[in-house]
Order: sequence, then structure tokens, then C-alpha cells
Amino acid sequence: MAATAATAAATTYKIRVATGNYLCGGTMDSISVTLVGSRGESPKFQLDKCGKDFSAGEVDEFVVQSPQDLGPILLLRVYKERYSIFPQTKWNCSFVEVVTPQGKTYRFPCYQWLLGYQTLELREGAAKTICMDADNHMLLQHRKNELQANQDVYRYKEYQPGWPQCLDVDTADHLHLNDRYSATKYSAFQVQMAAAEVELKMKGLLDCKNSWGKLEDIQRAFWFYRSPVSEYVSKHWAEDTFFGYQYLNGVNPVVIRKSVDIPTKFPVTHEMVAEFLEKDTTLDKELKNGTIFLIDCQILEGTPATELNGSLQHISAPLCLLHLTRRGDMIPIAIQLTQQPGPGSPIFLPTDSEWDWTLAKFWVRNSTFHIHEVLTHLLYTHLVVEVFMLATLRQLPMCHPVYKLLIPHFRNTLHINVLGRSYLFNPGGLIDQSTGTGFHGLSHLLAKGLSTLTYSTLCLPDDLRNRGVESLPNYYYKEDGMKLWEAIESFVSGILGLYYGSDRSVKEDPELQAWVAEIFDKCFFKCESSDFPEHLETTAELTKYLTMVIFTSSVRHASVNNGQFDFGAWMPNYPSSMRKPPPKSKGSVTFMDILETLPDVRTTCSTLLIFWLLSREPGDRRPLGCYPDEHFTEEGAKTLIAAFQNRLAQISKEIEARNRHLVLPYNYLNPPEVENSTSI
Repeated sequence: MAATAATAAATTYKIRVATGNYLCGGTMDSISVTLVGSRGESPKFQLDKCGKDFSAGEVDEFVVQSPQDLGPILLLRVYKERYSIFPQTKWNCSFVEVVTPQGKTYRFPCYQWLLGYQTLELREGAAKTICMDADNHMLLQHRKNELQANQDVYRYKEYQPGWPQCLDVDTADHLHLNDRYSATKYSAFQVQMAAAEVELKMKGLLDCKNSWGKLEDIQRAFWFYRSPVSEYVSKHWAEDTFFGYQYLNGVNPVVIRKSVDIPTKFPVTHEMVAEFLEKDTTLDKELKNGTIFLIDCQILEGTPATELNGSLQHISAPLCLLHLTRRGDMIPIAIQLTQQPGPGSPIFLPTDSEWDWTLAKFWVRNSTFHIHEVLTHLLYTHLVVEVFMLATLRQLPMCHPVYKLLIPHFRNTLHINVLGRSYLFNPGGLIDQSTGTGFHGLSHLLAKGLSTLTYSTLCLPDDLRNRGVESLPNYYYKEDGMKLWEAIESFVSGILGLYYGSDRSVKEDPELQAWVAEIFDKCFFKCESSDFPEHLETTAELTKYLTMVIFTSSVRHASVNNGQFDFGAWMPNYPSSMRKPPPKSKGSVTFMDILETLPDVRTTCSTLLIFWLLSREPGDRRPLGCYPDEHFTEEGAKTLIAAFQNRLAQISKEIEARNRHLVLPYNYLNPPEVENSTSI
């Protein structure tokens, strides 16, 4: 009789468990759960039914009975334990849903790998700041335990003096499975690299230390690896209009700035450039009209060069003056190859001999190559984003709305950065073997770049305004970038409006403030001149900061990464090293000097390998705004995500409509081509 009464009082719960659709994502281990509600917790239920459970990509349903109604479900404990005699297997759990007898569904996002035999405690999926948990000691303790566990796993180290701190892991094999490429993506990455290397080795190019015999021979290096843009570049690279175009819409579109006067260190006169201006104007008038622009590579001064293939390389810090013509072309009109004017540093002009002017442009291309690869690309995206990610994992629990907002934009970032430190920009790595800085010069330049990096540099509207290019025509990077910045900003503002009702709620969120402070410390070493905030006071400040983080992780990285092969495969357009020093006089440069200055065959091919590898996402892509992992469970957040995706789709249509009328389409910031995260 007593047993019958107990059975009658039992409460039935339905449990749905989703396994991630990954290779080897399923498990043969025993999976059990405990439900923790406001009125108590259930016994431990083993989830098992006839047939194989927890297969990759499947959702399994179970029915369990609790002796009592547990009230609102707050936590879910998931146990992964030995099953019979079967060996231990890993498991990728996407989410668990619990349906109460009253029909209410609680969703517990997971989206992580469970390794070994372990117990994982998950929060119900509603996003909560710590203030929202203030009256629940159990949930507060859960937040504290989660962060402490993450801080034990994700520790910082110094990779090089003056660099942002990074994850204390030496190789990708030591990364947690949650932070690695999927098995299919990593395999594709390795195959892609090996295939390109084999082709170049078969041609005998990777072992050749000679100069190129003629420029046309460079075609051999990428015969099977081409793109429509790389083909266009190989035909138009020598044109002045295409030279200028690239500083608007090429792989490094953030170094050009409007010049309101001529720097004293660059004594260009009207008489020098009058021939390249319209007949009814002067250099002073053009300066006042805002049509004169400058590329200043001063940051390269003092950067040590390396030795490649037995030859000492050379680095200079040129200045290049450009003019925006009435036709809308951006053309170079004067180049000085050092920062010190004088007889040994002439100003080169388009009317100089063909090879004088060509060599001067080579030096500008090479210098901006170093600035692009070391600062604009490596520092401003990869290394800065790594600190954004580590601070998020260490200071924000999974239930925090900012964690849920940001975590899709950090996918695979740790893996590619650890691979970079292992094979790419480490001593003896590919960059050390193929660029004029080598590792030592790269390290010097990166530390110098971090010491001068400011918050406004990473905030697109501020950066465009500071460089005086916010109204520059035919600047597609600016046009597309601003549309995406505004779309991200609107999305972020909407999400924050759901969880932060006032400026005070931002100011009094200790987890959020610890997150911002850690970034300021571990990335910028509390350098006040960087203008990066150490704390945030208002929702407007938080909106801007989070927009910057998402934009940097996705859009900024796409703009400086995805075109590397397109613009760099034809080596004369983007030389990675210079084997002779800058000329100190005009009129003596020959074509042979050009060939002896540009990278040799082996260096060219090593650089080509890097470009090919980094410009081709090896599958398993998640474009901007694609969120298959549903970290937000509330309908309000889901509505905002859908609106964000609709806006991105509209931006894509606008970009494609414009591109149909362009000789050279600009597609790097087309949302489907922008990865959600810095992942390659």
C-alpha cells in the first residue's frame, strides 16, 4: 500500500539529450543525470533505453520519475561513467532539455566535450548577471566554482617580452578538445598545406636560392593555385592606379590617412608633383581640398632585418604621398625611402626612370607588408582576440549574457594561435624563413606596435575619422565595414537591453568589470596611453566595447586575412623581403637590380605557402551571424539574433549588387565570406 502511494506521488520528467554532430562525437559510456530544483534534487537517473544511445548528431529522449516535484529546475548534473566492459570514450554534448509534468521546458546549453569519467554541472539556459542571482547562494557558488575551474585550466604566459599575454600551452595537442579544430577541419588544414608544399617541391622551387631569371617565371610558383583576383593582380600590379587602389581595398586597407600638410621629414614641393596634378590646381590647394593622402611607415625604423638563404635582408621606413584624382583614382605621386630627407634619400617621382619608380614602389609594398602581417593581422586580430577570449573564459560564467554573446566569436581562435606559435611565427618557423624581419625583427616590431596601439584603432568609426578617410569615395572596406559595424552595434545594444536596465547595472557587475580589467592588464599592461578602458561605467560604453570585440574577431580579421593569397601570390605585388638596401641616388637602377633586390625563389615560395594556407578556410565554417549553438534560450534574444541575420543578408545583397558593376569586386566583407571568429 505504501509503495503504491509513493508511486502515485512520483513526478515524471521527460529528458532530451542532444549529441554534437562531430566525428566521434558519440559515446559508449554510461550517462546519468540529477535534476536540482528550488525544492530539492532528484535521485541520480541513468539514461538508458533499448539500442545505442548518444550517437553523433542524434537527440535521445528518456522518461524518469522523481519522488517529488522539484519546482523550478536550476541546475543539472551530468555524470559520464564507465559502462560495463566497454573502454572509455569522449562525448560531445550539445544540450539537455528537461520537460516538467506541467509542460514547462528547461534548456541546459552545453556545447562541449566531456573527456574521461567526470561530472559536469550545467546552469539552466537563461542568461543571468551575478546581480540576478544575488538571492540564491547555490547559483552564486556555481558561478564561483565554474570560474575557478576555468582559471585553473586557462592560464597566461609571456611568449615574448612586450607581446600580449597568451595561453600557457606549448602545442595544439595540449589544448582541451573544446578549443581544437574539429577532426575534419584539422585534417583538411593539413592536407591543404601538404598538397601545396608537394607541388612546389616537385617543381624544385622550394630548394632554389637563386634570384628569379625574369618576372614571368613567377607564374610557375602558383600555376595550379590561382584565383580571379590573383590573375588580375599579375596583369595590373605595375599600374600606379592599382598601387593606390590596394591601400583602399587590398589586404591592408588601414594604413592610408589624409594629409593636411606635408611633413618636414618629407619635403615634397609643388614643383615636384605639379605634373601629376590637374592643371588648374596646386599642391597646397589639393591639401586644403582633402585629396592628398600619406602612407608613413615610421614604425619600421630600427626594426632589425634577418638573413635568408645566406643573404642579409634589408628593412626601410618609407613615406608615400598619394593623390585622389578627379576621376576617383588614388595614385602615388612621391616616395621617399627613409625617414631622414637629404642627398642620400632622394624623393622618387612617377617621371623617374621606369626601374627607379618601380623599385621605390617595391619598397613601399614591402614595408606595408611587414606592417600588415605583424601589426594589422597578427597583433590587431589574432593576439588581441586571444586575450579577449581568455578573459571571457576566466571571468564570465557560461550563464553571463556577455559570455553567451561573445563565445561564438572565439571558436577555434586558440587552436590557430597555438599552431601559429608552433609553426608559423616561432623561431625557425615559416615567417622566420620567408620574411625580411625574421623572428627577431617580428618580435621587435610587434612589441613596438603594441606600445602604440590605441582603443580608437580597433573602433572602426573612430579609426576612419582619425585617419580622415570617413568620406573617401570608392573605399569599399570603409563602406562595407561601417555597415557591418552598425549591424553588430545594433545587435549588441539590443541584447544588452535585455539584461542591463541601467548604467548602474553595468557599473555594479563585478564579473564584467573583472573581465575588462583583465584585458587591460594582460593585453595592454595597464598602459593608460592606449585609452583602453580598465572599467566600464555605462551601457553605451559596454555596447561600443563589445561591438569592437566582435568586429575585431570577425570583420577586421576577414578584411586583412582573406585576401592575402589574392594580392600576394604574384610576389612583385607584395614582396616579403628585400635583399639589397634602398638606393641612395636616382638614375642607376636596372632591371637586374630589381631581380637581385626582390625575394629569391625559395623565399617567394615559402611566402606563397603561408598565403595559400591562411587565405583558404579549411571547411567547418560558421559565417558571421551563424549561431548553430544556441547559447541564448530566451525568445527576446532569439528575436534579436534573427533580426541581426536578416540585416546581414540585406548587406550581402547590397554588396553583391555593387560588385556586379566593379571590374575588381570587393567581396572580403560580404557576410557569407566573413568567419564568425578568428579561426585561420
